[in-house]
Amino acid sequence: MARKRREEEEEHDEGSERWLVTYADMLTLLMVLFIVLFAMSTVDADKYEQLKSGLADGFGRSLSILDGASKTIENKGSIEQASTSYDQLLEELPQNERAKMQEIVDKSAQQRIQRQYADAKNEVDNLLAVWHQMQAALRKQGLQDDVQAQIDERGLVVSLVSRHVVFEPNVATLTPRGRRILDTLAPVLARLPEPIEVDGHTNQVKVKPKYYPTDWELSSARSITALRHLQEVDGLRAGRLTASAFGHTKPLVDPRTPGSQQVNKRVDVVILSQVPAETREKLGEIQNELQPKQTSVTVQGGTS
Repeated sequence: MARKRREEEEEHDEGSERWLVTYADMLTLLMVLFIVLFAMSTVDADKYEQLKSGLADGFGRSLSILDGASKTIENKGSIEQASTSYDQLLEELPQNERAKMQEIVDKSAQQRIQRQYADAKNEVDNLLAVWHQMQAALRKQGLQDDVQAQIDERGLVVSLVSRHVVFEPNVATLTPRGRRILDTLAPVLARLPEPIEVDGHTNQVKVKPKYYPTDWELSSARSITALRHLQEVDGLRAGRLTASAFGHTKPLVDPRTPGSQQVNKRVDVVILSQVPAETREKLGEIQNELQPKQTSVTVQGGTS
């Protein structure tokens, strides 16, 4: 019991130090601010007017915001102009102060990138833990070969890929095996806070679906069928669910690969990551570093 308490305290202590990262970032930004203020205090009125004008143009704001006047300017600047003003400001600083300020800015940018990478790594670990839970549940039902997953910029993408799993050719009715898989995944999905997107896909056979005008309607009907099963049968909250249709536009494997048509005809259940966009961009890259992508199931056939 004492050992368990010590372990909990150690974990708590490790997490409690994360505020230091934010605190250090705040101090860095404050230091940059004070250096800028100091630099501005040593320039003359003409240089201040140039800086004021550059900042106003760069952020597309009126000069009246800075000088209290009622006049406005018609031409709005760009971020590039703001960057130029920053470079000009650096040139006005003494050499030693200029190098120090640039070092601080570079260090702050590096810390931001490192923090984003660490957040992305943590998110990938969380998504992989969810996938391992799904694998364990599928394995108990003997369904582990019918599903595969990968992580991309959206989050965890769980693909129902077996030819026996989801739909009969040309229709949007779940097979009994497809219903079993959704029922097996649902308890894991129900414990998650993230929203869930259900994507419908057809294969790349250039044949018009028998009961639908195009592949778009067929893939849409398939995604909605799977979504309704998750909500109406498995009890997932409707507000968490959305459906999307991709037709034949997003094959999981190269359509020239033998058996790919059965794999590309699928439904994807996507657990949408809620981390910031710049962090999500790194999810796929980190997942590839940690764990190679799984090889798609190879089966024979070619109906939509």
